[in-house]
Amino acid sequence: MIDGRVIVKAEDVKKHYTMGPVTVEALRGIDVEIYRGEYISIMGPSGSGKSTLFNMIGALDRPTGGRILIDGVDVSSLSAQETALLRCRRIGYIFQTFNIIPVMTALENVMLPMTFAGTSNSDARAKASELLRGVGLGHRLGHRPDELSGGQQQRVAIARAMANSPAIILADEPTGNLDLSTGREIIDILRRMKEDSGVTIIASTHDMKMLSTSDRVVWIRDGRIERVERREDLNISVGTIEGEEE
Repeated sequence: MIDGRVIVKAEDVKKHYTMGPVTVEALRGIDVEIYRGEYISIMGPSGSGKSTLFNMIGALDRPTGGRILIDGVDVSSLSAQETALLRCRRIGYIFQTFNIIPVMTALENVMLPMTFAGTSNSDARAKASELLRGVGLGHRLGHRPDELSGGQQQRVAIARAMANSPAIILADEPTGNLDLSTGREIIDILRRMKEDSGVTIIASTHDMKMLSTSDRVVWIRDGRIERVERREDLNISVGTIEGEEE
C-alpha cells in the first residue's frame, strides 16, 4: 500500500559521458518523487536514459549533477562502504539476465545476500527456503540454474532480491528474456510481493504488460521526463497484446 512518504527523490539529476571529443548527455535534469509502496515503471525508447536513471537510483553510478535521495539521504555523499551497505540492506536487484551464480543451487543463491549481511547460516537457510516457496520453487531448492527454466531462474532472482527485506526493488527488464506467458507470471509475482510486503518496486522496462500493474509510469525521452501518468489515466490499451486474441 502506498503510504504517501517519499522514499526516492531525484533532484535535477544529470549524467554526462565523455567519449573522446564528444560529450553524451544521458540525463538532462531529472526531477521525480517515488513513494513508499509504489510500483513504478520507467519506460522509453532505447537510448532514452531510463537505464541510466535506474543505475542512479540503485547507487550503481553517480550523477554528474543534481542528486538522488533515498529516505532523505544523498546517495552521492556516502562513502564506498556506506554505499555497499545501502545496496546490501536497502535495495534488491532483479536483472534481465537473472545474474544468479551457476555453481550454486537455488537455495544457496538466495542465501548469499543474507550471508554478506551477517545473517547466521541457519536463519539464512530458513528464510531462503521460505522465499523460494513463496515464488513457487519449494520443490527446486537443490537445483542449479542449468536445471531450471528461464522463468524459474527469474523466480530465484526475485527471491534473492527479497533476501534482506529491502525497502526498494529495482527490476531491470525483468521480463525481457521470457516468453509472454512466463513474463505475465513474473509480473504477477512482483505485484503480489508489493502488496504483501509493501516494498517499492521500480522497473526499467519496454514491456507494455507492466502498465496494467504499475501505479505510475514515468516516460523518459532524450534524457528528460516526458510525462508521468497514473495507471488510471493511461491512454494506452493494455488489454490486447499483439499476437493474442482478446
